[in-house]
Amino acid sequence: MLKTSLLGKDFNSAPSNLDDGSKSLLESRSGVASQNVYPAEEANGLSIIQTLIHLLKCNIGTGLLGLPLAMKNAGLLVGPISLLAIGILTVHCMVILLNCAHHLGQRLQKTFVNYGEAMMYSLETCPNAWLRTHSVWGRYAVSFLLITTQLGFCSVYFMFMADNLKQMVEEVHMTSSNCQPRKILVLTPILDIRFYMLTILPFLVLLVFIQNLRLLSIFSMLANVTTLGSMALIFEYIIQEIPDPSSLPLMASWKTFLLFFGTAIFTFEGVGMVLPLKNQMKHPQQFSFVLYLGMSLIIILYICLGTLGYLKFGSNTQASITLNLPNCWLYQSVKLMYSIGIFFTYALQFHVPAEIIIPFVISQVSESWTLLIDLSVRTALVCLTCVSAILIPRLDLVISFVGSVSSSALALIIPPLLELITFYAEDMSCATIAKDVMISILGLLGCVFGTYQALYELIQPINHSITNSTGVYA
Repeated sequence: MLKTSLLGKDFNSAPSNLDDGSKSLLESRSGVASQNVYPAEEANGLSIIQTLIHLLKCNIGTGLLGLPLAMKNAGLLVGPISLLAIGILTVHCMVILLNCAHHLGQRLQKTFVNYGEAMMYSLETCPNAWLRTHSVWGRYAVSFLLITTQLGFCSVYFMFMADNLKQMVEEVHMTSSNCQPRKILVLTPILDIRFYMLTILPFLVLLVFIQNLRLLSIFSMLANVTTLGSMALIFEYIIQEIPDPSSLPLMASWKTFLLFFGTAIFTFEGVGMVLPLKNQMKHPQQFSFVLYLGMSLIIILYICLGTLGYLKFGSNTQASITLNLPNCWLYQSVKLMYSIGIFFTYALQFHVPAEIIIPFVISQVSESWTLLIDLSVRTALVCLTCVSAILIPRLDLVISFVGSVSSSALALIIPPLLELITFYAEDMSCATIAKDVMISILGLLGCVFGTYQALYELIQPINHSITNSTGVYA
């Protein structure tokens, strides 16, 4: 009887819901082999420094490199202020989520309550009889949004790698050791960007076949090293010889600001990881300090990179700041390193939806088909993210779309509603109720109008001078 696949996965121990998949992702990043997560014992839990590192890693991805364009979409003054405000609101909603999960855990005498369970348990005790009867749909909704978000990240990774690979290939004959700023020069595309996506596809399929969490943790370490090196070189370049910013608008139009909102929300990728991180700490009561410190550093990094990148490249700012870097071997290596980091990170982000979808699918078939079905579903999911990238090859708009649709719901809309449902029967103050309602309405408005604007831009005829074009600036 085959219980463990040749690729190192124990199907009998597969997590049964998406939030368990998030916990498995955390373990793959921290080098823990077991796929089942229980409250950390003091002997083997995460220290404050380890938790801080994981929190930083969860929030640093492709969205970070799109922040200079987000600043362009908002304006030189409005952009940083709005990013700071969204960051503060996101952190506050993370704290709300932690408080609700802790309260529900105490009420139900459970040691750990994940995001989906928190939504389900709170609905079970709400005054409305219909919501109590259908409380399980709260869990399903959160799980669906988390799956959509993670697969959206994976689709963005496809476009990011293809964009950078395309630029490196088309400019290889012009690459030199002289790192001068890019000048306007229209290049004739050699191959369509979709070709590069299809080229990457089989390698990612092979990568996601690796299901051993210890091996994935090695890829996580490689991604960390390449990302850190790339970010250091990017900052080293954008702080030099910043042009006069007087020609840059302080406030952009409201239409492009909606795209900024989606990108900014997309960038805060770690909302689904705060509960598993707290659960894995040696001393969970210290997580609030880690959260505030880590998110403060992340917000500062976001504002600095976004503002400095926009100041450096101005109206020529592209969908990813790597596409603005000089055409020399040093900065071509930055694109290569970051792309390698994103390549390995793909497997980690993919691990979350895979750990909820695959166990459900293989439970419907006989054990003799388990391995084949497992690999087939993995292949299909990777192909789905590739097809999404091929159909919408606009890195900036897909980031904004994913951020507006699912990230805004998880980060801004659901947590305040969860607090209202959880604590409403316990004499909440009118100020708290008003605050939660306002945050949820703000998130909903951003979701609706941001999604509308992203879809509107997507259906417009492609202009080859758009910011996402990789062949405009050489």
